[in-house]
Amino acid sequence: MSLASHGPHDAPPVLLLHGGGVAGWMWDSLKEHLQADYAVLIPDLPGHGRSADEPYVSHAATVDELARVLVDAARGRRATVVGFSLGAQLTIQLAAAHPDLVAQVIVVSAQAEPLPLTALTLAMLGASAPLARKRWFAKLQARELFIPAHLMENYISTSAGITRATLLAAVGANLRFTLPEAWPAFPGRALIMVGQRERRLMRDSAHAIHGALPGSELEIVDGCGHGIPLQRPAWFNDRVAELLR
Repeated sequence: MSLASHGPHDAPPVLLLHGGGVAGWMWDSLKEHLQADYAVLIPDLPGHGRSADEPYVSHAATVDELARVLVDAARGRRATVVGFSLGAQLTIQLAAAHPDLVAQVIVVSAQAEPLPLTALTLAMLGASAPLARKRWFAKLQARELFIPAHLMENYISTSAGITRATLLAAVGANLRFTLPEAWPAFPGRALIMVGQRERRLMRDSAHAIHGALPGSELEIVDGCGHGIPLQRPAWFNDRVAELLR
C-alpha cells in the first residue's frame, strides 16, 4: 500500500482514509491545514491511485495493512483516524480491532446497513465498469462526490486505473458492511458525520453507528451531500483541527 507522510515525524499521528473511486489526493486541503502540527499519514488504498497495482481484496485485509502502517509510522503513539465513505467503514473496523493503535476517529458518511439485492447491484456495476475509463462518465460521477475543478484530472486518472476486480471487491465490501461486534467497546472519542442531503440509508447508518457507541457524537451537516470534505473543505478542515485540539 502506497503511503505518503507529511509533517513532523515526532508529532501526533493523523491517518486519513479516502473513499472508493478516489485516492489520497482528496485530502490535499486537509493535509495543508494540519501538516505543520501533525504527522499526517495518507495511504492510497489497495486498487486506488498509486496502489492501483495492488488489488482490493477485502476490508479485513486492508485493515490489517493499515494496522501495520500505524505500528511502523506512528511509533507507539495512538493515532487519530479520519475516514470518508469506504474509508469511514475501514476507520470503524480499524478502531474496533485495534483500539491500542487508535485514539479517536472521525467517521464521515459510512454506510452501516447492508444494501438489499447486493448481487444484482454488483452485476450491473460489473457490466458498466468499462464506462469508468470514459472522461464524460467520470465527470458525471465526480459531481456526486463534489470533486472540485482543480482535482478533476486526479479523479479521472484514478477512476480509469481501478480494475473491474477491485471495483467489485471494494463496492461489494461496502454494500455488505455491518458494524463490528467490538465497535460498542471502542474507548476513544468518536465523531460521526453525515450530510443532511445524503440518502436516507446514509443518514440511518450514521444514527446506527452513533447509537451503537456510547459517548460518540453525531453531527448532521446542513446542506451537504455525500462528499463533505470536498464540498465544504474549509469548514471540514477547521472541524477536524478543533477535534484534534
